[in-house]
Amino acid sequence: CFDMMHYGHCNALRQARALGDELVVGVVSDDEITANKGPPVTPLHERMKMVRAVKWVDDVIPDAPYAITEDFMNKLFNEYNIDYIIHGDDPCLLPDGTDAYALAKKAGRYKQIKRTEGVSTTDIVGRMLLCVRERPVSDNQSHSSLQRQFSHGHGQNIDDSGFGNGTKISHFLPTSRRIVQFSNGRGPGPDSRVVYIDGAFDLFHAGHVEDIATCSRAWRFLACGHSHRSDHKFNSRTTSPNHESP
Repeated sequence: CFDMMHYGHCNALRQARALGDELVVGVVSDDEITANKGPPVTPLHERMKMVRAVKWVDDVIPDAPYAITEDFMNKLFNEYNIDYIIHGDDPCLLPDGTDAYALAKKAGRYKQIKRTEGVSTTDIVGRMLLCVRERPVSDNQSHSSLQRQFSHGHGQNIDDSGFGNGTKISHFLPTSRRIVQFSNGRGPGPDSRVVYIDGAFDLFHAGHVEDIATCSRAWRFLACGHSHRSDHKFNSRTTSPNHESP
């Protein structure tokens, strides 16, 4: 789906690209997501822009079905010359409980990659709700059940700070070697004009991608800085920690 695209999505695409020579990514339609998981936060055209911006992606298929059907699988094999269909090791189930990738597995054309623990669209929505939730909870009973479910999880306790333990923060700390994999690994040429752009890039979205792309097209070499210390200075919590920004 690549809804509210985050570091976990990018890491999945990195792993998928390492399994072959080209990576074609299917982006599920808004209607398919709504029918199987509920309405997406990010519309299709924005999700397409985010996926296309990832360095490991060679081609993108819009309006992909949520489940791998016989017709769509044949289209992948015959029109796009796909060798394998890839998904993370987290279950992908349809509303009736069946496996969305059952046909690909049966055909022997399925490969699995490792999911990045502690970062998901659901967790990010939970963090957003924690940021806007008033405290203490005991003095305000107006919070919806949906907000409680996302921010605390079912049956979770609330600590003295007013925060529940249901929402996860990723503790995955990438090494310098891993971070380099997410850059293009090249330096400026002798005649390059070097331009610097910075920002918190919290909840990295299509607008961020467009700004960076505009700068990149205008100048030969673009360096991006990232820090959320300035946000904390003004008592504003970032939703995503530094290492989760794509």
